[in-house]
Amino acid sequence: MSVIAAISTSPGIGGISIIRMSGKEVFEVLNKIFKPKNEGNIKGYNIKYGNIIENGNIVDEVLVSYFLEPNSYTTENMCEINSHGGNVIAKRILELCLKNGAILAQPGEFTKKAFLNGRIDLSQAESVIDIINAKTSKEASVAIEQLEGNLSKNIKDIKSELLSAISDIEATIDYPEYDIEEQTTKNITDILGNIKNKLLKLENSFNNGKILKDGIDIAIIGKPNVGKSSLLNYILNEERAIVTDVEGTTRDTIEETISIDGIPFKIIDTAGIRNSQNKIENIGIEKSKNLVKKVELIIAIFDCNKLLDEEDEEILELIKNKNAIIVLNKIDLEKNTTRENKKIKELNKPIVEISTLTGEGIEKIYNEIVKMFNTDKIKADNETVITNIRHKEVLSKAIEYIDSALKIIEEKKPIDITSMYIREAIQEINKITGENVTDDIINEIFSKFCLGK
Repeated sequence: MSVIAAISTSPGIGGISIIRMSGKEVFEVLNKIFKPKNEGNIKGYNIKYGNIIENGNIVDEVLVSYFLEPNSYTTENMCEINSHGGNVIAKRILELCLKNGAILAQPGEFTKKAFLNGRIDLSQAESVIDIINAKTSKEASVAIEQLEGNLSKNIKDIKSELLSAISDIEATIDYPEYDIEEQTTKNITDILGNIKNKLLKLENSFNNGKILKDGIDIAIIGKPNVGKSSLLNYILNEERAIVTDVEGTTRDTIEETISIDGIPFKIIDTAGIRNSQNKIENIGIEKSKNLVKKVELIIAIFDCNKLLDEEDEEILELIKNKNAIIVLNKIDLEKNTTRENKKIKELNKPIVEISTLTGEGIEKIYNEIVKMFNTDKIKADNETVITNIRHKEVLSKAIEYIDSALKIIEEKKPIDITSMYIREAIQEINKITGENVTDDIINEIFSKFCLGK
């Protein structure tokens, strides 16, 4: 069996770099390049201090962690070489590993081995990449729960109930003389109804899971000089966007991600919407208008010290049928001529009065966002949340098969037909844990991983 090797830490300067190897003959490869200070037998969960050697010369002073099969990440013999950080040393040690018998690991190959060798199922393997890519603590928490097997346990329990239903159906077929079909039919109907509710709960959790994983896109729109860029800078607490009194300063979108209640929000500052003769600015304005159609939320800013004009009314028209918060900026000037504007009130959107100069009222924008998306209720304790579109599609298909089985019972057709649809539902949910999934899907999943994981 081949020994695979890869650098597991991110490229760049840091305190340490880790070069990972896995395979039956991993220690044979290691012994060719590593000279420990204290010789001795290899023990699992043990660390040795020594030097990486090439042609008798010290390459680096390292610590090597030893893991013996089957008690390792991959269930194979493994070692992790902890070297000094930086690209040069780590690459040189990796080259020595490859030169002495290892081969370069493919993206995600260590985790793929853990899956193929039965240490984790496919949903747990997918959670690894979710943990790595997590943008907020809530997203990481959901991924860790999946890694711990919460989703797998739900699927296992549902599968057990479905198999029990099949057993009951087969009993009525094998022992017709006992005349238990009517009672069995009622029991199967109850079981399938309960299972459908469980599957629906998991499927519906994807709405929240998608928010946790992908976040919510928010576009800040308005005319030039109403405070769009100032609001972005205030939210980020940095001078991210250029702010001047010259109209048309922002000609393209500026995007940054923040966390509110553990949910990632991508804030997009846009070009001011107005009638312009500048070709470049007009490209930015069109981009702003197109964004309005795509984002989940719009923050529409108006200068509360000026009467609405045609350009303002165009913005009101753009947000009419969208999730939007209307922000009246510059309340520090205390003129507030737009506060009671009838056209703004008619939209029935949340209205927040702020000053990007003093920060007054900006907290209310956060409160409206939380209220609008229920971000404070997205992740309840001990609740399994689906964040993977593959899992949602599998659950949807399984629910279709359960519905078909219930329809057979409702139409009083032979009950053995029901078991056929129940078996199809089992085949579907097996795809979540990887018991019934094609090599193409497995390869596609692990191709998304980084090298060394």
